[in-house]
Amino acid sequence: CVSKSLTRSITRVKVQLFLAEKRNSGLSGSSVHGMRTALSKVLQSAVDWNFIEINPARGIRIGDRGPRTERLYLNSSEVLRLLTALPEPCYMIVLVAVLTGMRIGEILALRWKYLDLLRGSIQIRETVSEGQFGSPKTRSSRRDIPMSERVRKAFEVQRDQSRQTGPEDLVFATRKQTPLNPKNLLRRVLRPTCDALKLPAITWHSFRHTHATILGEVGESLRTAQALLGHSDLETTLNVYTHAIPESQRRAVDKVAEVLFADVRKTPATLESQTVN
Repeated sequence: CVSKSLTRSITRVKVQLFLAEKRNSGLSGSSVHGMRTALSKVLQSAVDWNFIEINPARGIRIGDRGPRTERLYLNSSEVLRLLTALPEPCYMIVLVAVLTGMRIGEILALRWKYLDLLRGSIQIRETVSEGQFGSPKTRSSRRDIPMSERVRKAFEVQRDQSRQTGPEDLVFATRKQTPLNPKNLLRRVLRPTCDALKLPAITWHSFRHTHATILGEVGESLRTAQALLGHSDLETTLNVYTHAIPESQRRAVDKVAEVLFADVRKTPATLESQTVN
């Protein structure tokens, strides 16, 4: 098989040389790391299909990676402050983003036929970018997710106030029934509102971080978060979208202290009674 022979010709040395060449050509360490990650996923598929025995890209270090940009998210009180100040349709879009974890492209591509308000579910079958519609980015991104009662009622209000609610009509659209521009909404509405409230300069993706973080805070499993967010692997859910909230850190260290020093709370009489004569 030609594909097998080609795959087997890819060695660890060749992968290292390829990445080093890209780094020397001027690409940043982060960009080359992304290339290594993509290549590793392809080669891992070759391993899974028994084309090769080991993944030659796994474990290769790029080095010289710049520091990651801090991923911003909002806590519960900040979300409520923001929602109170936002006008429509930005209010509704942010509400859906926070309470579902959907990508902004998925939200703006929603059509009424994808909403089951009776059963309370959302079908994610399209995404939109730069005005162009397409399929979700991965197989995992094509998913059905439940909507909370608050989201369901908000969609009902949205439907009652919309002029066009046919199956193919967009839930969020301009007067010409074209998709809204997320960059314009961010620049003209969301960012100015955040500035006025002295909130962080967030992006649309920040609401996915917020949703995932709250999922972790309420004790939901990584598998549940992975399914809701449409991630292909758990590593993305764990390393990229889940943040440590200071309150939960404080509770965690308090619990550790309680376990380690449980005997300290015992009275002298109790300790004396436990002493072996």
